[in-house]
Amino acid sequence: MFDNHTKADLYRYGGYTGIKGFLNGWLIPGFRFSFIYRKSEKHKKNFLLNLFNKILKRRFRIKFGFEICSGAQIGEGLYLSSHPGHIVIGPIKMGRNCNIGHSVTIGRDYKHGNEGRPTISDYVWVGTGSVVVGNISVGRNVMIAPNTFVNFNVPDNSIVIGNPAKIIRKDNPTKYYINHVLNK
Repeated sequence: MFDNHTKADLYRYGGYTGIKGFLNGWLIPGFRFSFIYRKSEKHKKNFLLNLFNKILKRRFRIKFGFEICSGAQIGEGLYLSSHPGHIVIGPIKMGRNCNIGHSVTIGRDYKHGNEGRPTISDYVWVGTGSVVVGNISVGRNVMIAPNTFVNFNVPDNSIVIGNPAKIIRKDNPTKYYINHVLNK
């Protein structure tokens, strides 16, 4: 009934599954927005469905403050903050099972010779108020601490903290932060 992205996204919000879980998930702004975002991406070629999903996406964008560019490629298991408030994700590539806190911006950089968009790997936790910009690569299993500005490559198994940011190597830094992952 649901595609893999929807199942994985829904499961991230407390382990919800099935129709009853979907109805519970629909009450959570982050899931509701990601569901409509995924539907608008899936039905781009069907005029009526595309129009309906775009209207809902715009409504939820204004209501909750979430914005995901239509060019973004986001893996399954996306978790948007349960607190509505300005999340901006540009046309980036993001892996599976990532958490995005509120007041986060992820997009391109136009200055400092680092023009381009970030590529974010699997199991990345981006904390509240963080900014991730530029032609950079964020490795697998990375925690970006709240209010951190990242415009440089980040290796796997790291914590990025501060402004200016510094990298701290750590085994499994997202262990208690990325929960309810649908195993395949």
